[in-house]
Parts: sequence; C-alpha cells; structure tokens
Amino acid sequence: MTYVVTENCIKCKFMDCVEVCPVDCFYVGENFLVINPDECIDCGVCEPECPAEAILPDSDDRASAWLERNRDLSKTWPNITRKGTPPADANEWKDKPGKEALLSMEPGTP
Repeated sequence: MTYVVTENCIKCKFMDCVEVCPVDCFYVGENFLVINPDECIDCGVCEPECPAEAILPDSDDRASAWLERNRDLSKTWPNITRKGTPPADANEWKDKPGKEALLSMEPGTP
C-alpha cells in the first residue's frame, strides 16, 4: 500500500503533509501536491496532517484514479521538503467538489 494525493488538494495545497514525511516523497505543482508512490514507505503519517483530507491509501477506491497521476507528475515536478505558504484562498477551496478540471500540470516552486 502507498498513499496518494487526490482531488481535494487542488487549489488548497496546505502542505502540512510535507513537514511530517520521513522520506521526502512529496512533489509540488502550481496548485497541487503529489506523492511519488515508488518512494513512499507507507508509514501514513501524512494522511492525518492534511486539512483537506486529500491523502488516501491507494487501497481506497477514491484514490485509485489518482495513483498513476501522482506517479507521473512526481517525475517532472520538483521535490518539496518544507511546508510553504498555502494559497490565500485555500480555505475557500477546501471542501469544494469537482476540482479535477482545475488541476494545473505546471510545476510549482518548492
């Protein structure tokens, strides 16, 4: 089992999860984070840290559609090892459904 960042992270990108990851397997995009599933050690410490509840185990049906996206984007986005500043409107986006179309494929700044 590995952990996956899902749609709930889009436009929220709180980054609390990054601070607790013991293996630095998070990668940053313009408005989304991903976990490299090949680097994740399945410890699960990131899951409860996410205010948007966007991190799920890959065994969860809601995560299966996001596993390959996490893997692919982690190959081109920069690694992030410290919590940055979330978007000013992150709380406004936190519980909004249907954000997948808003996902930017552009890399972010660590």
